[in-house]
Amino acid sequence: MPYVKIGLLMLAGLVLFLFALNYLAEGLKAVSGEKMQEWLRKFTRTLVSSILVGVIVTTLLDSSSAVIIMTIALVNSRALTFRQAVGIVLGANIGTTFSSQLIAFTIGQWSGVPMAIGLGLMVLARRESFVQWGQVILGFGLLFLGLFLMEEAVEPLNQLPRVVDWMKGLADPWRGVLAGAGVTVLLQSSSATVGMSVVLAGQGLLTLGAGIAVMMGAELGTCADTLVASIGRTKAAVRTGLFHLFFNLFSILLGLLLIGPFTDLVHALSRQASAERQLANAHVLFNALGVLLVAPLAPWLATQMERWIPDSQTSRKQPVLSS
Repeated sequence: MPYVKIGLLMLAGLVLFLFALNYLAEGLKAVSGEKMQEWLRKFTRTLVSSILVGVIVTTLLDSSSAVIIMTIALVNSRALTFRQAVGIVLGANIGTTFSSQLIAFTIGQWSGVPMAIGLGLMVLARRESFVQWGQVILGFGLLFLGLFLMEEAVEPLNQLPRVVDWMKGLADPWRGVLAGAGVTVLLQSSSATVGMSVVLAGQGLLTLGAGIAVMMGAELGTCADTLVASIGRTKAAVRTGLFHLFFNLFSILLGLLLIGPFTDLVHALSRQASAERQLANAHVLFNALGVLLVAPLAPWLATQMERWIPDSQTSRKQPVLSS
């Protein structure tokens, strides 16, 4: 019976969390209108500006998959070049870490406050813009409520030996990565996977090393959406999806090789922080270091991918933006 009760409460929190992510993204898209796509097109003239745009837009939308899929669509329509998309993909990997920092605040018990404010704006406001902001605020409240339900659900797991033993097994980096990737593909959300990892770390069920391995797996699992989105698209759009996969694979493999020193580094930088904050900081550090390592090589990598997957003769005749 404890497993059934815990499972049902965990499922309720997870479903609410996923719903809140989608609801929040829709609200932010409604607030921004077409501005997001305009920013992607206008402010991506250089690699650095492309990375910054990727960071900002992903932070606002709280979904790297949504931003990269949007980028693939713009590349497919030739509103963006492949080289512009490379910077956005790199920036999206940093921007997605904002959600883990937010989750680590563990303020789920206060979720009713933004929910009440958001609902009040949606019901009482007459201006459409206020109603849209109400949806955004309500979405944040629902997000924290879903996390709070998951926290309450997993608290008794510390007393269940089978669960504790299985969680300890995730300290094996390869097991942790596979678990994180599998859960992310199943849930179609790396934010949900990382969010659950932060919650489990806070309850003492996941060590920092195991949490980092699961987090790296989530980065791999999120590539599934973008690869599917690139199927049947132009060669430039396919290159964008593959670049996202190759970048994440490179970061994860390097992370697995250096997971011991990396975990020690996170411990040293976050010595006084809670377990939740340590894992959230590891998420930021891992993705930021990956971008710093790859960004100087991005022009060369783009050239190699253009030679490997060249544009067709017809697409070369189409006008494209300069990188």
